[in-house]
Amino acid sequence: MSAYGHHMEQEYSAQSLSSREGSERASSYVMESGFYMSSFATTIFIASLVTVGLLFITLLIALTVMLQSCESKSRGAVEAQKGSYDSNYCHLFSLHMELNNFEADQFPSVCRVVALQYIKEGQYARDLNSTMWMIEDYFGSITPQHDGDVVLMDVDDILSSDPQYSNVSMHRYDHYGCSDCVEEAKHLKHMLILRLYMKLHANGWPLILLSRKPETHRNTSVEYLVTAGFTAWSSLILRSEAELHMDSSDYFSRRRATMQREGFRIMSIISSHMDVLRGPLLGKRIFKLPNPLYHNLEHQIEDTHTPK
Repeated sequence: MSAYGHHMEQEYSAQSLSSREGSERASSYVMESGFYMSSFATTIFIASLVTVGLLFITLLIALTVMLQSCESKSRGAVEAQKGSYDSNYCHLFSLHMELNNFEADQFPSVCRVVALQYIKEGQYARDLNSTMWMIEDYFGSITPQHDGDVVLMDVDDILSSDPQYSNVSMHRYDHYGCSDCVEEAKHLKHMLILRLYMKLHANGWPLILLSRKPETHRNTSVEYLVTAGFTAWSSLILRSEAELHMDSSDYFSRRRATMQREGFRIMSIISSHMDVLRGPLLGKRIFKLPNPLYHNLEHQIEDTHTPK
């Protein structure tokens, strides 16, 4: 090959090599440009991922809180509805127990709990105060017109506070977390009945006290009533031996009939129990004091607390 030809071949080879290297560099540049990211872009990308993650977590938390809130509201609504149902059911059951003179052991256990809630939440105190206001308002507008006008008061609510008639110790109330509230309710009832008693006596009303207790308890009953502040009554009626096995409604009806024959005129009867408020010869106005349970509260709690 001539020197010129050799020179041309070298030059062509050099150009080819140069062209191939340039092509490879270009190719390398293109490939690298597909994966390369500046530090600023990397920062933005990572920040975006963190933001999206935080938003997602926040959304999950919000949904969880909403679900819990809905569940709590739903549970509260169900419990409130159940509590309202229990209260209404027990109110009706108690009323029919009184009307039909059912025995204490027929009172549902759930209603004993409802009765304690009635006291614990303060509704009993409000009802008792309202009833006393109605009684005092009525007697504030009238006065005795005849010598035989009398007011009958059931005092067994007071006598039940006497230790002789209350055999249940306070720890039984602790089973329901209501030992203090029951004692407070009994004290309030005692004070309000005593206040009413004193007002009626001061306004000239002869007071005849009624009890379901036997005549053999007269001395103890008199002693306790006087100690509790109840004095100067016209008469205290207790059951004779022949009346001990009588239905209480019949017993009270019989006593009212005797009073009428003796010339008394019953103007009003005040009691928390239905047995004395049923039957003939009830007078002009009867008042029923609120009663958490049909029968004695201590007896109901004892039955509930005692294992079967």
